[in-house]
Amino acid sequence: MSLHLTLLCHAATAATRAAAFPADAPLDPTALRKLAARPVRLGRADVCWTSPALCARQTAEAMGLPATVEPALRECDYAAWSGRTLDDLQAEQPTAVMRWLTDPDAAPHGGESVTALLDRAGRWLDGLEGSTGRAVAITHPAMLRAVIVHALSAPPAAFWRITTAPLSVAVLQGRPARWTLVSLGQTGQDAG
Repeated sequence: MSLHLTLLCHAATAATRAAAFPADAPLDPTALRKLAARPVRLGRADVCWTSPALCARQTAEAMGLPATVEPALRECDYAAWSGRTLDDLQAEQPTAVMRWLTDPDAAPHGGESVTALLDRAGRWLDGLEGSTGRAVAITHPAMLRAVIVHALSAPPAAFWRITTAPLSVAVLQGRPARWTLVSLGQTGQDAG
């Protein structure tokens, strides 16, 4: 038996609208209203997990999904860069931004490196050993990319080659060390 795992990025926040590094913030009011009025349909789930972040929990609630908080699904820790836009940081700290974008071990913001995020995502995904049925995990764009990179045994540089936006969805099928990426894309619903 295998696990059918659907990963969903939370709906839009003020940070995603501003292209800023996220902090623990609520969903954008417009995104929340749209999601509550027309929830994303993900099909049956035997279990649903959500990041502890407010935006992920609100996404689950708006969709009517009873979700268990899973700390491993939290967003990447951007520390000093939280709330800042990449454009602003590029203007102020171009060397630090370039290091972060090219060296997966770099964490010039004082938070989590891409390598550390990939390790966390891998430990979570590998920890699903023995799980079967259908599961949903509501998380963040960076975490979704990290899970995909780990599932496909791709190199860390692949992290930057996957685009994720609010309400992006990825479906994996299999078990640890034997995952298949079934689909990756948008839910077909306006993300905000």
